[in-house]
Amino acid sequence: MPKIKTNRAAAKRFKVTGTGKLRRSKAYKSHLLSKKSPKRKRNLRSGGYVDSTNARGIRRLLPYA
Repeated sequence: MPKIKTNRAAAKRFKVTGTGKLRRSKAYKSHLLSKKSPKRKRNLRSGGYVDSTNARGIRRLLPYA
């Protein structure tokens, strides 16, 4: 049985926590930052968790995570 390839794009964007949840970083933090308020940019720094409806598809991209 051959090894399964990990989707490298997904591996760079998601990490699995100790309890098995998928951590992600928030979007809208890369450019056009001058129009965004400091509070909004500060809240974008903290990450979030992948929703349970999307978790199954992402786990399929990360077979060894």
